[in-house]
Amino acid sequence: MLAYIVKRLLLMLPTLLGVLLLTFVVIQFVPGGPVEQYLAEAKAGAAGHGGAEGAGMAYRGAQGVDTQRLAQIKKLYGFDKPAHERFVQMLGQFARFDLGRSFFQNKDVWQLVKEKMPVSISLGLWTFFISYLVAVPLGVAKAVRAGSRFDLVTTLIILVGYAIPGFVLGVALLVVFGGQLQWFPLRGLTSSNWDELAWGARIVDYLWHITLPVTAMVAGSFAVTAMLTKNAFLEEIRKQYVLTARAKGLSERQVLWGHVFRNALIPIVTGFPSAFIGAFFTGSLLIETLFSLDGLGLLSYESVIRRDYPVVLGTLYLFTLIGLVTKLISDLCYVWVDPRVKFD
Repeated sequence: MLAYIVKRLLLMLPTLLGVLLLTFVVIQFVPGGPVEQYLAEAKAGAAGHGGAEGAGMAYRGAQGVDTQRLAQIKKLYGFDKPAHERFVQMLGQFARFDLGRSFFQNKDVWQLVKEKMPVSISLGLWTFFISYLVAVPLGVAKAVRAGSRFDLVTTLIILVGYAIPGFVLGVALLVVFGGQLQWFPLRGLTSSNWDELAWGARIVDYLWHITLPVTAMVAGSFAVTAMLTKNAFLEEIRKQYVLTARAKGLSERQVLWGHVFRNALIPIVTGFPSAFIGAFFTGSLLIETLFSLDGLGLLSYESVIRRDYPVVLGTLYLFTLIGLVTKLISDLCYVWVDPRVKFD
């Protein structure tokens, strides 16, 4: 086991290096970097100023940026060095867990991540717990009643929910419950007067704001978990040891919860770590943008649009590292759930 863990940890290094190298190379060929954006803003401001001065007077900035100023801008953003030197420097910083500093927000990337993390944690925790606490019992009930009217109706509802993308469902929820009926707020995680409310009112206000975005995020993961649970239980129920347990006179409840439950939950339990972490960092971009929630998804999107490369590469490094470690924990969960599994 120890040798397997060490081997997996060593394999993480080339994987992480490959992801960073590929992203860094792509960034070099993407037009409209931070220097270009700075120059475009300067020219736009110069043109506007020149128009205000009149046709006969030309604003000096409209003539462009002189070479010395351009060199200062490149040095400010770190583009005065060759690409390979910047890549090696970035790897050295990441090895010390120094994610760099944002070009446009003038903050450390770590500070930005910590500021946006509460929103993503709120969405992730609610999505994860609702998906599993409701979907797993539903999947068990569907397996026990396989082929019944209950199974068919719930399957239809689940598949319809799965077929609707989360952001489309979010738009529909906003239009109906936020716009027409006005039962829920249209944006934000809390009200503007949240700090002035009592603790009980704060909890109610928070739940009031989080209902629509969580509902939109739960739809897809809820369907997958419920159907996975049903199929896992059906597969175990049909095995020989279940027939043997029933032949010994055990009740259906003892057979289901004493024998089938543990074996059927292996693929579900081993997916807990990845699902738990994935709920924080994946699938929330459109939801956060739609409901104006300032979380990690929105931060990543804005950093790509604005070519804020330290934020793009820093968050990518952090999320990739978390994903690799989570994958290792998921694999180790197989041994914890089923000791018969041997990595050798």
